[in-house]
Amino acid sequence: MTALSYYLNYDLKQAITKHRLVGLWRLMHGFEWKYVGATLSLGIAATAKTVTYLLLRYFVDTFFASDTTPFSVGWIAAGFLALALVEGSFTFLSGRLAAQTAESVARRLRNYLYDHIQHLSFAYHAETDTGELIQRSTSDVDAMRRFYADQAIGVGRIVLLFLVNFAAIYLLNPRLAWLSIIVVPLVVAVSLFFFKKVSDAYEAYQEQDAVLSTTLQENLTGVRVVKAFARQEYEIKKFEADNLEKFFRGKKLLTMHSLFWPVSDILCGLQMLGGFYAGAMMAINNEISFGTYLAYAGLVVWIIFPMRNLGRLIVQMSTGMVSFNRIMEIIKQDREPLDDGDYSPAGKITGNIEFKDVCFEYEKGSEVLRGINFECRAGQSIALLGSTGSGKSTLVNLLPRFYDYNGGSILLDGVELNRYPRRFLRQQIGIVEQEPFLFSRTIRENITYGVGRQVSEEEIEKAARAAAIHDVILSFPKGYDTLVGEKGVTVSGGQKQRIAIARTLLKDPRILILDDSTSSVDTETEAEIREALQNLMRNRTTFIIAHRIQSIMNADLILVLDKGQIIQKGTHETLATQPGMYRDIFDIQTRIDVELEKEVSSVG
Repeated sequence: MTALSYYLNYDLKQAITKHRLVGLWRLMHGFEWKYVGATLSLGIAATAKTVTYLLLRYFVDTFFASDTTPFSVGWIAAGFLALALVEGSFTFLSGRLAAQTAESVARRLRNYLYDHIQHLSFAYHAETDTGELIQRSTSDVDAMRRFYADQAIGVGRIVLLFLVNFAAIYLLNPRLAWLSIIVVPLVVAVSLFFFKKVSDAYEAYQEQDAVLSTTLQENLTGVRVVKAFARQEYEIKKFEADNLEKFFRGKKLLTMHSLFWPVSDILCGLQMLGGFYAGAMMAINNEISFGTYLAYAGLVVWIIFPMRNLGRLIVQMSTGMVSFNRIMEIIKQDREPLDDGDYSPAGKITGNIEFKDVCFEYEKGSEVLRGINFECRAGQSIALLGSTGSGKSTLVNLLPRFYDYNGGSILLDGVELNRYPRRFLRQQIGIVEQEPFLFSRTIRENITYGVGRQVSEEEIEKAARAAAIHDVILSFPKGYDTLVGEKGVTVSGGQKQRIAIARTLLKDPRILILDDSTSSVDTETEAEIREALQNLMRNRTTFIIAHRIQSIMNADLILVLDKGQIIQKGTHETLATQPGMYRDIFDIQTRIDVELEKEVSSVG
């Protein structure tokens, strides 16, 4: 690993501390000396500027004393030129080093956040808005880049200018030096006051900006639903309301900035006038030379106006501080431990699963699953039926350890599930979601996504045939090289579902989870998929979540859930003859199918 790779892969959790300045320094790990170099370069540039005014004093005083010669004037001119070159060169070097540090820190932050977010728990993503994560990974990271590139180095420059120029004025005349900084403590106090105000206003603004991003992201994701229900006006009003709130918060933020400038300008302007007046009176009274006054007039400008900018930078730094806190809130989240667990079999699992009095709760005191008991053998299919919120999806989410159960026991091949590493489990389990996601890539890339090895064309086509999508793919102009639009918008719902099934089947998992995976297809296509899955489900433990009994009639075991409990279990033949929820649903769906068939026949 190269030094650069090491620094870029530095664990940014080291920057988590109660003291933000310490955290900001640690965030530069590997680049801090480059930043120190940028600051020292500024110090040299500031010294060169100060010496320029001292040289001006020497030139003016000796010129009026008629002690100068063409030869000495030439040397003085060369001195001015050399000092200008030194100042310009080191100012450039400082800017370059600061920019390199800022861009490197921002690059590492973006990479780290992207990687860190990928490894956060299922529960964290379920509770956190996508827009909030996007906001912190983009806008807040950019605020940190500006902090290092402009604000922090700017404060260092101002402090150095103040110290060097104050020391120079003190050498010229101590009384002038103290007169030149009367309002400096007041300017700093005003700046710190506005720092707090701007920090609060900026944090509120960023929070609302995240809300607006979430609203926009949800609208664009669900644009088909919006159009289907003609809810454009409703969505527009919702966006306008969120945008109006952002406007008010932004207005408050700008007001804070607007109030700061006139206050600091008045204070600095009064200080400047007072200093010029005092210096002029001392020159008139021959207390200082004319050259000293000119040097003082130039030096005092580089004390007062930098202090004015110090206030501006302190206020602007508040945005960087807020962004630092917002980014650290993500970084301090614990990553999902993918490799914890003391048991990893050498080969694949068999697929025997047993639930023993399993309980689960998202929030303490509110059980979502309780007393779940059932057993299935390798190769069996388990169907889950129940109303929305009955706990079907939660139950299957325990298998890949998206969540860990709070009570009871789940045995996989006779071993407690919590002993298996999450990474191993997820390699053994294939999932087809109710609303599958396709990436903006080719159909081939979507099908092979997650396999983790080289896949032959024959294997891809075999999986596609099994999912009843092969012929459809060949009908596209570019076949398997057809580019799928964002979120799969260029394919129908049924085609998207079957591509997702092919993707899961190519993975060749030992456990299949089909979360209502035939809900987006017509009856004919569902029959094709169901028939193909019968062969592929052999020797695999399969969990099927469905709402249509026709999809689960052939399951080896059917579990009927209600309010987190199993209220019925058995085969279709058994449950269809027993009073209860299953027979009620079966009767209703059968009656609907019969009536629909009659209606179709009468129309024909």
